[in-house]
Amino acid sequence: MRDWLDNHNNDNVRTQMYYAKKGIITPDMEYVAKVEKIEPELVRSEVARGRLIIPANVNHKHLNPMAIGLASKCKINANIGSSALASNINTEVEKVDVSLKYGADTIMDLSTGGDLDAIREGVINHSTVPVGTVPIYQILHDCKDKIEDLSIEKMLQTLQKQAEQGVSYFTIHAGFLLRFMPHIAKRKMGIVSRGGSLMAAWMMHYHKENPFYEAFDDILDICRKYDVSLSLGDSLRPGCLADASDEAQLSELKVLGELTLRAWEKDVQVMVEGPGHVPLNQIERNMKLEKEYCHEAPFYILGPLTTDIAAGYDHISSAIGAAVGGWHGASMLCYVTQKEHLGLPNAEDVRSGIIAYKIAAHSADIARGRKGARDIDDEMSDARYGFDWNKQFELCLDPERAKEFHDETLPQDVFKEAEFCSMCGPKFCSYKITQKIVEEHGDKMKETE
Repeated sequence: MRDWLDNHNNDNVRTQMYYAKKGIITPDMEYVAKVEKIEPELVRSEVARGRLIIPANVNHKHLNPMAIGLASKCKINANIGSSALASNINTEVEKVDVSLKYGADTIMDLSTGGDLDAIREGVINHSTVPVGTVPIYQILHDCKDKIEDLSIEKMLQTLQKQAEQGVSYFTIHAGFLLRFMPHIAKRKMGIVSRGGSLMAAWMMHYHKENPFYEAFDDILDICRKYDVSLSLGDSLRPGCLADASDEAQLSELKVLGELTLRAWEKDVQVMVEGPGHVPLNQIERNMKLEKEYCHEAPFYILGPLTTDIAAGYDHISSAIGAAVGGWHGASMLCYVTQKEHLGLPNAEDVRSGIIAYKIAAHSADIARGRKGARDIDDEMSDARYGFDWNKQFELCLDPERAKEFHDETLPQDVFKEAEFCSMCGPKFCSYKITQKIVEEHGDKMKETE
């Protein structure tokens, strides 16, 4: 619990970046340092530099602070949310429970249908991790789905309301400028970002500049008051391999770098959102370009999906890209479920998506050489070689699923002590055979060195 906030009036509380620049280590920074097993001064210096963010709205007081940046573990986000065809607060709260149980580091409420304020309130009240939103969804909802009725005043009112509720980071589509429209005409799939397509519709209707870009300073004032981090949205992310790393995507990325500097001037924390569909051989370059254009702000990537033909299995195709992206510098991975491109995910889809991305994030930490990242893998190796089945279940990312699969064929408790599984049986277990060889011929094996 963030009890230290009780000693401050909200008007006197400043952002984590403000304190970090002043050389002050906040209780939130100390908490993050303990969880990440790094020095508090490193957390402070990285927040001050903008390479690490602690998304923690001052009104989300039951939040457990966490960090996103290269100095911390690679994180994952779980998207939840209602749609116009299916909206239920209890369903979304159930998804929060699943997200927390299986290890999501942040949750994004992407609801577009039902009572959006009530759903968001339920999600935030139930979550101990930061909750993010894409405010344009509610703005459009409140405009009765008439994007032409969007005004800067309505936009700022929505941001203020969500900040007061305790939203810890906003995805805003401020880097998509009117002059980028010709780039879109060259694409195979145009705009696949919902927020980006809505901004395009508004800009073309009025032939005016993006209102999020025009009102960016006002947005920063709201974020600074409540310590809401900005997730600068990639409106022009590629939605297919053919559009990856094109002029539209990279033009927007450069603007996001400019907006990052403007946010830092007002002590607002920033992360930058990254591409959706990217061939495997282009992922490393995308990570390097973000670092260059956006001044090393944390990169938050969706997937990326490495193929366009895995419908029904996109949690796998995207986790492949996510692992490579994390290896080459992405700080947070936005999960993709197997329902991507097909429908609204349910609780079980959330579970499988989270586990796929926990695998990707952990693989990235190992590849980056993070101290201690591989320790649990070494423990698992010892448990497997020693036939310690219960220890194996305990060390898994999803212990229940591991035990469930083992017990499909060998459910009795006696088999938790067995020196084999149903794959190889008692006669063909390579571990057992190897152990017998070492036991009988260990001295001779050493002689062959």
